[in-house]
Amino acid sequence: MRENLLLGARGHAWTLERVYDLFPRLRERADQWGGTLSGGEQQMLAIGRALLTNGRMLVLDEPSEGLAPAIVREVGRIVSGLKGERLSILLVEQNYHLALRVADRVYVMNKGLIVWEGTPAALEADEDVKRRYLGVA
Repeated sequence: MRENLLLGARGHAWTLERVYDLFPRLRERADQWGGTLSGGEQQMLAIGRALLTNGRMLVLDEPSEGLAPAIVREVGRIVSGLKGERLSILLVEQNYHLALRVADRVYVMNKGLIVWEGTPAALEADEDVKRRYLGVA
């Protein structure tokens, strides 16, 4: 699994040690094959690998998909922490509550088109958009 993390590593801000500090479970599993990790651990591996590229933006596509609720909360905590470090994050997420907890701006898409954009607070207040596009009441 360590090799998976180091595959695209470049730069200095994010190091293997720093990723292990963020995801202690990965340190414990360092000698295990990536394909044998749990779904949550594989998500941690993917995020860690992306961080090690030391890019200017972190793109997360459905990081909570298929994960147990406790792991979803952990992913949300980690994404919030990364946001607190002023890392630019593009989060594509269907988990409404997770997305609103970490977003500065929200874009609602329908059939590939942006049908609404605004702040999390504005979305929370827009009952029509929540009902029509998100199935949230």
